[in-house]
Amino acid sequence: MGKSGLTEDSMEETTAKDSSMDNFYTFKFNHSPALAALKSGQEDFLEYYQARLDLFNLSLMADYDQLVCLPALTKIDKHWYQIETARKVLRQLGGRALLADEVGLGKTIEAGLICAEYIARGQIQSLLVLTPASLVSQWQLELSEKFNIDTVTTDSDARQQNPEEFWTSTERIIASINTAKSVKHFPYVTQRNWDLVIVDEAHHLKNRSTLNWKLVNALNKRFILMLTATPVQNSLVELFNLLTLLKPGLLQTEAAFKKEYVSSKNGRVPKNPEKLRQLMREVMVRNTRSLVDVKLPKRFATTITVTPSPSEQKLYNDLTEYLRASNETLDKFSRTNLLMRAGSSTRALAESLKNLAKRLPSDEISTLTRRAAQIKQLEKAKALVDLLKQSRHKTIVFTTHRATSAYLAETLQGAGIPFAEFLGDMSLNQKDAAIEAFRDTVPVLLASETGGEGRNIQFANSIVNYDLPWNPMKIEQRIGRIHRIGQTQDVFIFNFCLKGSIEEYILRILHDKINMFELVVGEIETILGNVDDEFDFSEVVMNIWLKHQSQSELNTAFEQLADDLVKAKDKYRETSELDEQIFGEDFEA
Repeated sequence: MGKSGLTEDSMEETTAKDSSMDNFYTFKFNHSPALAALKSGQEDFLEYYQARLDLFNLSLMADYDQLVCLPALTKIDKHWYQIETARKVLRQLGGRALLADEVGLGKTIEAGLICAEYIARGQIQSLLVLTPASLVSQWQLELSEKFNIDTVTTDSDARQQNPEEFWTSTERIIASINTAKSVKHFPYVTQRNWDLVIVDEAHHLKNRSTLNWKLVNALNKRFILMLTATPVQNSLVELFNLLTLLKPGLLQTEAAFKKEYVSSKNGRVPKNPEKLRQLMREVMVRNTRSLVDVKLPKRFATTITVTPSPSEQKLYNDLTEYLRASNETLDKFSRTNLLMRAGSSTRALAESLKNLAKRLPSDEISTLTRRAAQIKQLEKAKALVDLLKQSRHKTIVFTTHRATSAYLAETLQGAGIPFAEFLGDMSLNQKDAAIEAFRDTVPVLLASETGGEGRNIQFANSIVNYDLPWNPMKIEQRIGRIHRIGQTQDVFIFNFCLKGSIEEYILRILHDKINMFELVVGEIETILGNVDDEFDFSEVVMNIWLKHQSQSELNTAFEQLADDLVKAKDKYRETSELDEQIFGEDFEA
């Protein structure tokens, strides 16, 4: 019998349990003293409130057969294996678990479900999420948008102003693990009690001599979830170190663990594998793509390199030279913002330069602003119109900047291409109408970064990255809007860039060198993490671009970055093969 049959059986069983439990609640509620008082005409508000409270408390007696948080979560797909994983962690593993699903199956969603369930049942108040710095904002966004869980990050001004108060008084924190483990913050993080700790990229805790491991070990934590697709990267001792954080003493001492379970000199081959797996089932869940039967259609990526007009090219070059020379006067954020807008559209660039001129007035900025405003026709927009006129697919065109989106709306309208707009500041009704129009009447959706978030838009199968994010995870999130479970057509991705721009170099690395668009969703995140614990791709490419002036220097520096990423990819592949040998499919939900 296939997995789907098993799932239907379990769903029928759950439905039966839900039905019987509903009858139980109804009986108890109908026989409660508070309701009797209501029926007798004593409509006292406090007694009515008590009746409702009695009913809620009775619902919690259902153990974890059902997740009470699910009805409120409308922006996740709720795949069966993720729900089963959450139930297993809650019911069997006591809220202390290693979530080790293969890449792309949604460990973050599973952790969010567990967290939301504990909150819905009133079982936790404080939450600490530890993650690499590059993922802090992503975690905050995911918890807020998908699980209605508000958090504060270590980027908050409050942390800068009063670190002790921030760490000891803030209920729900998402922290860069590097920040949390620093000498300045370590004592504050570890002196309080945490109801739930979530550690992302937990393979960074594989070594007990590191501050990462020591920090998590020192935390006073009731529940802990550790997330990694690669629990063992080099040696089985790494597994011992991870599981010791979850359940100290489960595997006894390192010496006893090696004697009982490690047979090879390099520490990679398990002895008594069945006995080891039996122990690990007490703390670990690992779903695989073959187990959950995730079958996605193929995806095809194309880079469209557009030759800019002479005026566009000169503006881009002069802006780059200005940014290289303004290292002392202009902050990193402003320089990055200007260069990203230059790759987007001259209208977006002019807008940003105009704002900068108010803050840092200079002849050079004024001249660049005037030149950007004078360029009305963009070669990249012409190439987009040509593509859309030839396309027969429903296509989402992603932009990052509102000024660029407005320019493209005018361009598409002028070219006679029907489209709908999906922008972040639109009302819910406007967004719903845009999706409906895209599905039923128009071939193009002009979308902001959040385009289609939480909506079923698998009827589309083509994406244009008109503005290319410098963060590969953001590119992947865009693709994930349509290349997901439920998609039945092959997916086509068109990445636009200007010839000679930083985006052209980025695509050479991501597309040509490490074949990012052929990877499973989630793999690029692991690969980048293998370069360095705090590796930030966008920051690295920006530093290379501004540091090197000649073409040959740029080529050499970007080639070295590409080589580093290829090595990280090879390491990831080797680790995945090792984990497959050790774990197989014995730890599914």
